Amino acid sequence: MVNFSVSTVDFTKTDGLVPVVVQDAETKSVLMLGYMNEPALEKTLAEGRVTFYSRSKKRLWTKGETSGNFLKLVDLQLDCDKDTLLALVKPHGPTCHTGTDTCFGTPNEGEFVRHLEKVIQQRRDEPSDQSYTSSLFRKGINKVAQKVGEEAVELVIEAKDDNEELFLNEAADLLYHYIVLLAAKGYAWDDVMKVLESRHR
Repeated sequence: MVNFSVSTVDFTKTDGLVPVVVQDAETKSVLMLGYMNEPALEKTLAEGRVTFYSRSKKRLWTKGETSGNFLKLVDLQLDCDKDTLLALVKPHGPTCHTGTDTCFGTPNEGEFVRHLEKVIQQRRDEPSDQSYTSSLFRKGINKVAQKVGEEAVELVIEAKDDNEELFLNEAADLLYHYIVLLAAKGYAWDDVMKVLESRHR
């Protein structure tokens, strides 16, 4: 949610341009750095897709206009000096023209738990006969919920002892099956985090 007006951005320091750090809104990975002039910023806000001013092409350039790998705008933030923008986005495909996730050659995976959640959701949406996760979804919500209960009990049992390996393995099993349960119910990790954040305020 943008909480500033275009007129508050200081375009005077670098010949009418401001740097824009682009970050994945979900994983928090930094995807690229670009530049905007005032028309590029206005176009970005109007269309919900990130548009830059290309210093090499000398024109406005919407990321993905030829590749289809657009950057859907989720939020745009202005820094304290009012001369740098942070664009939080949802990337549609690789960000870099070389085909990599980011322009820095790093994978856009973020926290492993989010990567795991994506894999689990994929197993739900694109079932595989060889996948244990897909087999859980096929058995239905009662079986998934039952597995969460079983893993919770096993974790409690291991918590009473001092075997670190067994305790951590049971904790991992519970977390995995919990994420499967969320996916089976149509919810995501972020939905739970929002509840926790609201309680923390």
